[in-house]
Amino acid sequence: MQGATVGFVLLVIFGIILLAMMVKILNEYERAVVFRLGRTLGTPKGPGLILLIPIVDRPVKISLRTVVLDVPPQDVITRDNVTLKVSAVIYFRVMDPLKAVIQVENYLYATSQLAQTTLRSVLGQAMLDEILSARDKLNQELQTILDTHAMPWGVKVSAVEIKHVDLPQEMQRAMAKQAEAERERRAKIIHAEGELQAAAKLREAADVMAHAPIALQLRYLQTLTEIASENNSTIIFPLPIDLVKAFIPQTAKEALKS
Repeated sequence: MQGATVGFVLLVIFGIILLAMMVKILNEYERAVVFRLGRTLGTPKGPGLILLIPIVDRPVKISLRTVVLDVPPQDVITRDNVTLKVSAVIYFRVMDPLKAVIQVENYLYATSQLAQTTLRSVLGQAMLDEILSARDKLNQELQTILDTHAMPWGVKVSAVEIKHVDLPQEMQRAMAKQAEAERERRAKIIHAEGELQAAAKLREAADVMAHAPIALQLRYLQTLTEIASENNSTIIFPLPIDLVKAFIPQTAKEALKS
């Protein structure tokens, strides 16, 4: 009787272990590529509850979530012979779990190595100014190349972003001098444009005064008023005859002419 009880208990334990080996639960973002005696069953299993044959079936879980992968700093020599250290980040996800398992040994490692070599290759063909100012274009080019090469692995590269560009110290100093010289050039251009506009306005004013002499006289009087209000010293200035002609009687004008 006791031996039968022990046998029953062992049978129950064996059944529980067998059931645990047969039943697998996959999350919504997981799929399982099942190998039965070394051959795939075709369509990946999941999500939810899946049943396996113990010992015969071997599942390989694959996550379908987007993976964010840091590309470590790479030594890059640009087309204009500037040495940089450039790091990046790539976003990708598995679209075909079967290809991700069968076509490549480790899709994470393979994508990482592909990203490093592609980063060095693409940036090595670009100028320094392009890397600093045209990152969107380079990001798009990197994404296209990586996506094309990773497609046979069932991997979709959705985005690539150049994260950090480390410039040498001497290049940073040279760029600072260039930026300072550019600011000085702009300041001189703005000053010259201001002088040109002022000269044009003065020329317009001279034309107006040439056709209306009374305007020059009024401007002369206004200048005297401004000088008198701002300074308390005695000012000696010449008095143009044309300014007082209007106040001289006709006989006096004839005398002046004679």
